[in-house]
Amino acid sequence: MTRTDPEFEWVDQPGDASIRYLHHGFPSPLVRWHYHDEYELHLITCTHGKVFVGDYIGNFGPNSLVLVGPKLPHNWISQMRRGEQVELRDRVINFSHELVEKGEAAFPEMQRLRPFWVRARHGIEFLDEAVVREAARLMEEVAGTQGFRRLTRFWMLMDLLADCQQYRLLASSGYMPVTDEKTLSRLSRVMDYIFSHYDRELPLEEVAAQVDMTTTYFSRFFRKATGQRFIQFVNGLRISRACELLSQTDLPITEVCFQVGFNNIANFNRRFQAIRGMTPSDYRKAAQALS
Repeated sequence: MTRTDPEFEWVDQPGDASIRYLHHGFPSPLVRWHYHDEYELHLITCTHGKVFVGDYIGNFGPNSLVLVGPKLPHNWISQMRRGEQVELRDRVINFSHELVEKGEAAFPEMQRLRPFWVRARHGIEFLDEAVVREAARLMEEVAGTQGFRRLTRFWMLMDLLADCQQYRLLASSGYMPVTDEKTLSRLSRVMDYIFSHYDRELPLEEVAAQVDMTTTYFSRFFRKATGQRFIQFVNGLRISRACELLSQTDLPITEVCFQVGFNNIANFNRRFQAIRGMTPSDYRKAAQALS
């Protein structure tokens, strides 16, 4: 589960098309920490893993549907056994803000979607299962059609998602996307290293050394690039993994604590309560009640 250096992705729109559809498996060179000038609607069809959108870290699984706005860095990393592959993991639609603006200029009815595009700047995850099912159907129709028929399905899809009332915004309101190539490249190496080693003690000095920085400079760099302190980010990743283990396994809470990188149960409980607003035990009970 590694990521290549993040980069600006040039979305090559066909000259005779307003949107671009693609799909790919995992692993894939398209799976990397990156950003682009276009909106991206991203549907996961299989596997589970971690999603990164701006300063947001979360879990994804089949039927995870997210709309990412322009210049918002993002990546989905599947957690799979070494050597395991899947042929179809993602369905993706890219489209430009120019398309949105020209549509609004030509069709006044489209102006009602403006709040939707504003929300997309932070990344939107759609949570209504019925909406996601219908969106998946429409994405398949987009994939299987061309020309004007494809465009009509696309706008039906946008109308459906804009009306969805069950959603969450991902990147924080104060997050400022980093689009400097050098900074993104360094951040990618750091993220790779953290993701591979967060389940053990991970000193700041060790991570700073991966990008040849002093700890003081690295602390400033990391907070400016992510909007979070280093330890805050690592603990968020650990607690995210703990939530998976608490909801999907019967492991004792003490075992979950050590598996995700905490070295004592008191600190784990305190950090979990601060981030999730409840104890690990209460979280497990709530997760079991919903299953």
